[in-house]
Amino acid sequence: MARKPRDYDAELQALMERARKVKTQKTTQLGELVQVTGADALPIEALAGALIAALEQSKKTPEAVARWTERGQAFFQGGGRRGKKAASGDTAGGAAGNNSASPAPDRAA
Repeated sequence: MARKPRDYDAELQALMERARKVKTQKTTQLGELVQVTGADALPIEALAGALIAALEQSKKTPEAVARWTERGQAFFQGGGRRGKKAASGDTAGGAAGNNSASPAPDRAA
């Protein structure tokens, strides 16, 4: 019996579409995270500068990332800083929080 030939073009197209979907979802979640934390009140230049400084500091002092992770986990467990917006952003933030919270049980185990 002969095998059915694979349609590599269709598989590649499906993978590329999935990658676009994941990238769009990640971008949306990051935007929601900025809103939930209240960072959207900062000028865009200040926010960009703070993120760049955090990235630079994370390379120099990895223990800073551990402290930031603890603060982030506490933020999500506490329901966020903002009342109603925290509840709407909790779903998206929860997904982002799950990514960073996943290693925590592994460290504890």
